[in-house]
Order: sequence, then structure tokens, then C-alpha cells
Amino acid sequence: MLDDTARAGDTQLTELGVAAAAAAIRRGDITAESYAAALLRQARRNSDLRSFITIDESAVLEAANVADKARAAGSTAPLLGVPVGIKDSYQTRDLPTTLGLKALKEFVPEADAEAVTAVKAAGAIVFGKNNLVELSYGVTGHNDEYGQVRNPYKRDHLSGGSSSGSAASVAARIVPAAFGGDTVGSIRIPAALTGVVGYKPTTGRWPRGGVAPVSHVLDTTGLLARNVEDCILVDQIVGRGAIVPPSESSGLTGARFAYAPEYYLKLVASDVEQQFWETVRRLRAAGAEVVEIDLGDDFSGLADRTAWNLFLRETQQAVTRFLRENDYPVSFDDVYHGLKPQLHAVWSATVVPGAPAYLSDEEYAATLAVDRPKLQQRLGDVFARDGFDALILPTTPAPAPTIADQWEFSVAGEAVTHLFLSRNTVPASGAGIPGISLPAGLTSSGLPTGIELNGAHGHDQELLALARRVESVLGTLPAPL
Repeated sequence: MLDDTARAGDTQLTELGVAAAAAAIRRGDITAESYAAALLRQARRNSDLRSFITIDESAVLEAANVADKARAAGSTAPLLGVPVGIKDSYQTRDLPTTLGLKALKEFVPEADAEAVTAVKAAGAIVFGKNNLVELSYGVTGHNDEYGQVRNPYKRDHLSGGSSSGSAASVAARIVPAAFGGDTVGSIRIPAALTGVVGYKPTTGRWPRGGVAPVSHVLDTTGLLARNVEDCILVDQIVGRGAIVPPSESSGLTGARFAYAPEYYLKLVASDVEQQFWETVRRLRAAGAEVVEIDLGDDFSGLADRTAWNLFLRETQQAVTRFLRENDYPVSFDDVYHGLKPQLHAVWSATVVPGAPAYLSDEEYAATLAVDRPKLQQRLGDVFARDGFDALILPTTPAPAPTIADQWEFSVAGEAVTHLFLSRNTVPASGAGIPGISLPAGLTSSGLPTGIELNGAHGHDQELLALARRVESVLGTLPAPL
């Protein structure tokens, strides 16, 4: 009964987003300490989600107390006193950085990741380290050592990955936002499956220093939040973007969207397809133009070849260099031999030099010199040549499968594997263009679905501004029960 009373009292606080909480703290409407305490209680209530690997409660409360003193002294820092989650692939100098691996359970690096440094300088508090798939190598949220991350909307369903804990903690109102990483969809997939906003900047826009890599060509840091406004605020701080004022236009009059059903809707769950067409209807009703386009018969092969070739070929070199340059107490071989059996088998077949499916130097060079530029041109034409503001698509072709069926499940009567969840996110990753997943609604069984907007390379601020207008049309999801 006491916990029910505390929960009711906490709801107003835990529902606050980043911008709203920061404003309330600056005005003196709430204290950073009371806000942090409410979030810590929410974390305890939802510990079964396994969304965090590490939370130092006393450190969070101490940092909040420091923020309150700074506010009293006149600080107007943009994120003053706001706790955020940090995916445990980001280095933190005051908390262990495990990369999702058992061998690094106690390892504390000497320096913060660059993105962490940026938000701390803006007044934010590191709430804890979010659970993730080992070395960000997977899309389901499964971790052998730290547990399967569960979906706050239905706990027997998965959260998506690899930024699984980041997404689940934001959806569960444990933190207002959390950092993630995206190589082939690792921010956008869990965002869609847990009903939050997932922002993948243009590759290279946000700093990646101090974040464990998979592919230096594809990797990008990014954010999971509950509204677009918070993504815009953090983008201004981490991506050093200019301030994007809210649009004064009502609805979406003048906005032009393209959709490509031959690829993005070729095989989708019925609930996802229904939600997509409802989204299209609502965009048109708000004044937008939504036009069907064809990306070409070879688009599927081109997108898959580009992204997966780079993903698998660059892992060994990227991980080896990162561990060595940041003084980790393990080597690539140590990591490889300590992987869970399923992931070890994947690396043995594709990632380790000399493996049966290891990409040759010639094939790798062709991917970089031929396939990737061709994919970039194909998607770039949607914006530069054809004049569309965004490409719109279902973020994932299916809602979250059950945890029991996460490796193989069926979509529209066809058997698929877990990697099918990344089918729609892969093209934007291969091309390096920005993408943002917005909640589209709930399925008949109560699971979230997402709608993704892709924008032109480097036009992140325009995409975010458009996403804010789309969000005003689509609305947000109710909190999980």
C-alpha cells in the first residue's frame, strides 16, 4: 500500500521528459533531488525489466544535490539536474563499463565517452549504465550475463536491441532519455518495439569517442527519448546543432513524404501494415503529400550487401583497436573466446579473419567503392532529385516477438529469424543518413509499433523539425501499465 501511494506521488515526476524536467528544476518547481529519488524508486519497481546493469543510487542523489546547489547559485545549464541512462558501450569514468561482457564486470575506464562529457557539462546526471546485447551484436535484447531485457508493455516479449536497456528504461519511465548506439538499427529497432522515440543522427554528426565500435563506417551514437523535443535539445548539445524553433505552421501542409512499398512493405505483420496505412491517412489529413516511389529491383540486395558486409568485416579491427587504445584488460581473442555459444558461432563463421564467410579485401573494397556510393545515390535522389522531405516506413516489419520465440518466429505466415527485425532499418544505416523512429500506435494485443522517417544526409535539423510536426499529428503512447 505504501508503494502504491509512493507510485501515485511519483507519476507526475516520472512522466517528465528531458526538456520539461530541466525547465521545472530551473524554475524551482521541483528539486533535482526529488526528481532523482522518484526515478530511483521507479527503477526499483521495474528491476525485473533488467534495463540497467549498474546504478549507483548514492552517487545519483549526491549529483542531484550538487545540481540543486548550482541552481540556487544561479546556474541555468540546459540539462541541469536531469538524470539520463547511458548504454553500457559508452565509457564512464565513475561507473563500470562492461560492453555487455562478463569479463569486464568490474572495469572502470579512465575517461568518459565524448557524448557523456557533453551532457555532463550541460548539467545532466548519469543515472546508470543500460543493459545491452554483448558488444552491441544483436537486435533482440538478449544478454547471457546480465539478463534478457523485457518489454515494459508486455514483459514476456523482447525489447529489441542492441540498445535494449536504453529503450526499456525510457519506456518504463525510469529515465526521461538514454543514450544508445546504432549500426544497423540498434536505436530505432528497440525504440519501435517499446514505444519511444529513437534518433539516429547522420553518421559522423555525433562524437563516437569512448564508445565501443562495431563498424567505423556505420556506427553512430544517438538517443532514445519519449518525445522529439528532447531529441532536438540533446542534439543541440551533443551534435552542436543550432537551435531549432518550433514550427509555426499548423499540421503538415506543404510536407512531402515518399514511401516505397516494394521494399519496406513487402513482408510485414498485418498489425504493422494496418498502422502504417493509418499513419499515411493521418499525414494526408494533416495536409501532407504522401507519394509512392520505387527504389529499384536491386535495392534489397544493394542495401543488405552494403550494411552487412561492413558490419561483419570491420568488427575485428574496430574492437581490437578500441580495447587496446582504451587500456581494457582484455584482448579481442579474450572477448571472442568468452562469447556466448550463439554469438561465438557467428563470429567464427564471419568475423574472425580466415573464417569461412570472412569478406575478402577485394569484396570489402568493392563494398566501399561501388555498393555504398550507389546506395547513397539511390536514397539521396529521393531528397535532392525528387524533392521529398522524408522517406517514411514501418521501423520494424513486426511488433516485438515473445522472448521464447525471439530467434525464429513467423510474419504473415512466413518463417523469419531475429535479424528480420532489422530489415527496414538497414538501408539508412548503409547510406549513413539520419533516421528517427516515432511511436505509431499499439497493436490489437497492446504492443507498440514504430514509424520511421529518413532524411537527407546531413539534414538532421530539418528531419527533427519535421518529426516534431509528425509527432503532433500522431500523438504519443500511453505509459505501460
